[in-house]
Amino acid sequence: MALSLADKLVVAISSRALFDFEEENRVYEEGDLHTYEALQRDRLAVPAKPGVAFPLIRKLLALNTGGHRVEVVILSRSDPISGLRAFHSCREHGLAIERGVFTRGRAPFGYLKPLNASLFLSANQQDVRDALAAGFPAARVLPESAKMASKYPDEIRIAFDGDAVLFSDEAERVFQKDGLRAFVGHEIHNKDLPLADGPLKPLLEALHRLQKLADEAAPMHIRTALVTARSAPAHERAIRTLMAWNIEIDEAMFLGGLDKSAFLREFEPDFFFDDQIGHCESARVVTATGHVMSGIVNAS
Repeated sequence: MALSLADKLVVAISSRALFDFEEENRVYEEGDLHTYEALQRDRLAVPAKPGVAFPLIRKLLALNTGGHRVEVVILSRSDPISGLRAFHSCREHGLAIERGVFTRGRAPFGYLKPLNASLFLSANQQDVRDALAAGFPAARVLPESAKMASKYPDEIRIAFDGDAVLFSDEAERVFQKDGLRAFVGHEIHNKDLPLADGPLKPLLEALHRLQKLADEAAPMHIRTALVTARSAPAHERAIRTLMAWNIEIDEAMFLGGLDKSAFLREFEPDFFFDDQIGHCESARVVTATGHVMSGIVNAS
């Protein structure tokens, strides 16, 4: 019988999101593919430094103690020989990553379907847009983000924005078109109607399943938070949506437009996902951040 990843939390990640390949990427973006590949070949035996998503990936892989629950796959535009350096870097840093797909410049997001990926992390803006447009959970990592994952070595902390991230952008469209008062009225009127799925709902679902599997003796636990600009009374629809999904979160912050970064500093997540680049720019000073380029605010 063929192996299957159907029952796993599968994270597909670009080599640049996993490792610090910013110098090499500058050469790549100058348009000289052969120079880039030659540089990577010269450095095959040089382990790359950890990138912005490295701490999160290391913690997720720690969930495999006692059972194979998480699969991490490198999904990269690099050529296969450059992929040798990525795998060498994984070995040197003790990351148990065995699978990879390298497309030598071609958009890689099509491989997310056979991988059954719950998340695609990449520093390439167009790859993330394409993946989201095709219905895959994805976020563009901000390479300059801070790394907080050492704060809680035995706990994975992930924070999510709500609208256009966990939920659809239905309510955000009302806000953008008609303003705050109309948004609040719309949410009060529809408080018992669950919001449609947002792009990162599959990730939250997978994390919730893993939370239920963990026991007190597990070496790693998961803690989730909703960090949203919603406030009462619009908070009710968000909570009732999670209830309808039968998903529990550990913390919820309804901030009514307050700066999220101060609250993220207190929660200290390993990773934060938001659809608005302004919130991402503020958050990346505090923690590793992913821009979920979906919904009306990213339509352009």
